[in-house]
Amino acid sequence: MGLIEFDVQELIDSECKLLSEMLMEKNKSYGNSAIEPNKFFSKLDWEDRINVRIDDKLNRIVKGSEFVGEDTELDLIGYLILKRVGRKFHKGK
Repeated sequence: MGLIEFDVQELIDSECKLLSEMLMEKNKSYGNSAIEPNKFFSKLDWEDRINVRIDDKLNRIVKGSEFVGEDTELDLIGYLILKRVGRKFHKGK
């Protein structure tokens, strides 16, 4: 394996760890609200709610209108991971 390939693998590992840390931290703060929503106002199921959040993130990326201090791409990837986790979580219930 060449030096460049090794560096790319380290970068991939670093980004995955960053994503995992972000998702775990948000889960500590919000609980399982993404895949087990309380439904105070919205009656959408968990997956449709995540889809709305994904649409919002894609819209921000397309329009170039990120909030200061927010990493919209990382949030988008996080919601896609939460969709996968949610499917496994609900399948196991």
